[in-house]
This record gives sequence, C-alpha cells and structure tokens, in this order.
Amino acid sequence: MFIVVFLLTLFLAFSITGSSVEVRNSTITLPLTRRLNFSDSTIDFLQRDRARVAVFRGYNTHGRRAAVKSTFLDYRVAVGIDNLLLDTGSANTWVGADLQNEYVETVTSIITEEPVEVKYGNELDDSNDSFFSGIIYRDTVTLGVGLTVTNFKLGVASDWEGFAEGEDGILGIGPRELTRQTMLNHLDDTIPTFTDYLYDQGKILQHVVGIFFQPSTTNPESQFGEVTFGGTDNTKYIGEVAYTDMTATSPSSNYWGINQRITYGATAILSYTAGIVDTGATFLQIATDAFERYQAATGGTFDLKTGLLSITTDQYNALQPLNFHIGEETLTLTTNAQIWPRSLNDKLPGTGDPNAIYLIVTNIGAPTGRGDDFVLGYTFLQRFYSVYDGSNRRVGFAKTPFTDATTN
Repeated sequence: MFIVVFLLTLFLAFSITGSSVEVRNSTITLPLTRRLNFSDSTIDFLQRDRARVAVFRGYNTHGRRAAVKSTFLDYRVAVGIDNLLLDTGSANTWVGADLQNEYVETVTSIITEEPVEVKYGNELDDSNDSFFSGIIYRDTVTLGVGLTVTNFKLGVASDWEGFAEGEDGILGIGPRELTRQTMLNHLDDTIPTFTDYLYDQGKILQHVVGIFFQPSTTNPESQFGEVTFGGTDNTKYIGEVAYTDMTATSPSSNYWGINQRITYGATAILSYTAGIVDTGATFLQIATDAFERYQAATGGTFDLKTGLLSITTDQYNALQPLNFHIGEETLTLTTNAQIWPRSLNDKLPGTGDPNAIYLIVTNIGAPTGRGDDFVLGYTFLQRFYSVYDGSNRRVGFAKTPFTDATTN
C-alpha cells in the first residue's frame, strides 16, 4: 500500500550558500503551486487531522509536534534547491530528508555537535509517526532571491521517517516555544525560527507571515496561492486585515491559537472558546457537541465511505451562513464555501459520485472544554487571507475575491 503524505505543504526553496545578495527592510512573496495527494482511504486524512489535534494537546511531550501526514493538498513554491514543507504547527527548520539532494557543507557551515530530534506523529499511534533526528549546524541560508540570514541554526537530518520523495525537510513558522525540548543537550532552550532570524537581522520590518490560498478547482498543478514574509500582500485581500490576540488558553496558546464562537444562521453552534489556526489540517474541525449541533441544523448524514457529512440538493439550497465571531469581526462561510469541491469528488477514495455533496465541517473527536475546541484548516483558510504576527502575538484575517465566490 502506497500512501502519499497528507499535508497542506507549502514547499519552499531553501538554499544554503556562501554568498548572496541581501535585501534589507523588505518583504518577499513566493508563489505556491497546488498538488493533490491521494491515499487508500478518505477516512485516513480525517484521522490524521484528528491526530494533529491529539499532538497539539500533548505538545509538552518530549520533541512531539504536529503530525506531518495530514492534508489532502500540497502547496509548493519552487525557488532554489531545497523543497521544505512550510508548517504553522511546528517551529524547527531542518533539511536532509531527500537523499538526492543532501546537505553539503560550505565555508559558512559550522557544526555545533548539538543533537536535535522532533517527532511529528501522534504519541498514541507510533505507526503513523513522522520524525527527524540529526545535528544542528550554523549556516548562511537564503530563502528566495536575496533574502538571507546568517548564523542560522539549521537541523541536518541523519535519520527520518514519513516524508515523501522530493520533500527535503520542514520550515517551521509556528511560535518559537514549540522548539523547546528538541535540542537534546539543552531541553529547556528554544531555537529561533527562520522568521525570528529575518526580523532580528533586519531583513524584514515586521515579524509577520501572510498566507493566501485560492480555492481548489480541477487543475492539480498550477499556482494557487502565495506566502509573504515580513508583511502582507494587499493585492490579495479586500479591505483591512482584522486582528485578534492569540488565546491565553492552553494548549491552543502554544500554537497560532485564537478565541471565537460559531453560529449557523441564528443557531449557536460553538460557544466562545479557544482553538487553532492550522495550515496543516485539511478540514474545518469543531468539538463533538458543536459538530452534532451543526449536523442537526444542516440535516447532514454521515457517509461511511468518506467519513464526511453528506447532504441532498434541497439541503444544500437551504444551507445557512456559517459565522465565525472572532474579536470584533465576523467571518462567514457561504453556502458554497461549506461544501467540498464537487469537481474533486472523484479524488475522494471510496466514492466516484460527481453529484454527491459533502460538507467540510468535521468532528474533532472530543467535547468542548479541552482548550482546543476547533481547528481552522485549509478548507476555511482558502476563503480568507491569514496573517501570523509574532511581534504582537496576534492572528489576522481579511476577505479575498474568493471569500464569497462560487467555486465548489
């Protein structure tokens, strides 16, 4: 059985070099190209979404971070020599998983002899583990044209598991605290993230990452988004970015976590609570009791083949707006935004029915009150521009031309 990694992967070009042209006090925007990933079971990537949440809850476990094997879609940007998975659910950066593109020491490379290890799987299910272990180097690193940092702490893998062909490693853009307990000789210390280095060395004015996704369509290999370091790209969103402070509720507070409440039309679905914004999850996950309220309100029935809620055409036409009350703003998923792209139904293993209608809201697998009662994954984020502001510990959202579009 061959399973390709289910991760919403933003593949970044990442080169290690002895000299480069530097750009100071600027931003860099890199295009993202989508790739569809397939598995033997749709249930598989639903379970992997849940496994990510299980890891979020147990983040203090030695070296454990969000599961790599997660989502249905890959997003790539091809610049330079290394393809790294951009992950908001972890913060370590490392290379070496592609034997055809091994790390090569240069005059700028300094080996520290500091062992590093990160496990990305569910501690309750080691059969689904992804991990890397190796040594930390200090090196000069370039991302894109001229965006260079020096003395960067880079993990170089000697052993790894769970990465597909062409995946060289991970560029983690989660909060720096997630690197704690990954340096085996200094478990209480943290490692600055790549964004930390860019900001601290004056290469970007703001400790900010902006991410834009375009909703999925039938074309599996084309540009479908971008990532911006150092600010936002205001050509990709409408109006202003609305920010909300990161939550103080654990475990969501250790990630890009926020507080919100959810309503379906006028019906309360989820009370004000904490959860996580996660590019590494496919679906929009909510706590079990909230999911049951949403299912009852929509009339959806559980589809055994896909693990998703299925609705009829009449139920689709009767769908109400799904509202996310975040800070002083309300973000709304329209009727069309609440369903899986019908053009991709044949890519869901277990069904080939192009006329089926599936909802993208799924059951997180636990009741409210756990400190991570929702996960806003790709199917939510493709409708909004999202911003991750490390300096001010806040997350922002803005509408895009695709927020209200009929694409599904």
